[in-house]
Amino acid sequence: MLITGGAGFIGRHIVDGALGEGFEVSVLDNLSTGRPVTLPDGVTLHQVDLRDRDAVRETVLHVRPDVISHHAAQVSVSRSVARPFEDAEVNVMGSLHLLEAAREAGTGHLIFASSGGAIHGEVPEGSQANADWPARPISPYAVSKLATETYLEAYRVQHGLQSTVLRYANVYGPGQSPHGEAGVVAIFLDRLLSGQPIQINARPGDFASEDGCVRDYVYVGDVVRANLLAASGGLPDLMEVCTGEATSTLYLAETLARLSGRSLNWTATGVRAGDIGRSVLDPRSCQRALKTLTSLEEGLRQTVASWAAVRPEAGPTDADLVPAG
Repeated sequence: MLITGGAGFIGRHIVDGALGEGFEVSVLDNLSTGRPVTLPDGVTLHQVDLRDRDAVRETVLHVRPDVISHHAAQVSVSRSVARPFEDAEVNVMGSLHLLEAAREAGTGHLIFASSGGAIHGEVPEGSQANADWPARPISPYAVSKLATETYLEAYRVQHGLQSTVLRYANVYGPGQSPHGEAGVVAIFLDRLLSGQPIQINARPGDFASEDGCVRDYVYVGDVVRANLLAASGGLPDLMEVCTGEATSTLYLAETLARLSGRSLNWTATGVRAGDIGRSVLDPRSCQRALKTLTSLEEGLRQTVASWAAVRPEAGPTDADLVPAG
C-alpha cells in the first residue's frame, strides 16, 4: 500500500493500521507538514511533492502498489480562498499526477480522502447530508475535492481504476498537531493546557450564533478502520465517514475543558473566510460498515489522555493534512 501524506496526522495512523493488517507500506510525502521521525522502521519514505509530475510517476512506478490511500493535500479552507491557484495545483493537478501514475503502474484501487462538509455546503438544522445530497461547494478547497472525485469516476470508466471516496467529517484524535487551522480539537486542547483563551469563530450569514459553527467530529481510529475496509473492497464507492453528532464549537470547547480539568476562557471573533455555518453528515452507511462508531465523548477522552501522556511538539502543522470537514 502506498499512503500519500503518510507522515501527517491521519496518514500516520493509517500507516500503523495497514502494518497491523499485514500490508507492505510505503509513504509519499513532501514533508511540508508531516514529520518523518514518526514513521515506523521498515516503512519506505519517498519525499515527493504531488506537483512534481515526474517524481510522482517515478515513485509510483517503482513501488507499483496494489492500493493507494491518497491523503496528501492542501486542506486549509481559508488558504484556498486566499490562494486558489496553489490549492488547485496541489489538490487537482497533484491528484491527477497520481491518477496517471497509478494507471500506468496498474494500481487496482485508490482510496481518496475527500471532505463531506466542504462539498455539501450548508446543511440546514435538523438535516444530515449523505452521498445523495447535492454538492454545493463554496470554497476552492471544496471545489478541488469535488473535481478529484469526478476525475476518479472518469478514470474508472476510461481505465478501469477502481476507487473508494471517503468523505470525512472533521477528524480528530491523538497525535494531531495544534499548529494549524484544521485541527480545532488539538488547537483548543493545546490552549486549555497552556492557560490561553480560546477563540470561537462566529457562524456566517443567517447561522450567526455565539456558539460558533456546528460540525460533525469523527475519531481518527474510525477513519483508519474505514480505510482498511476500503482497501479490502468492503465499502461502497462513496461513503461519509462521520458520527452524525451535531456539535457547536463552544460545546466542543466546554467538553474539552471538563475532560482536561481546566477552566475555559473564550472570546468570540468574526467569520473565517470560506466557512460554512452547519455541517452534519448522515452516519448510517458508516455505521453499517464499521458496526460501531466512537462517540465524541469517548474520542475526546482518549485524545485528552494521549495529550496528558505525550504533548505534541511544536513545529510545522501536520494538522494541515486534515480535511476541514
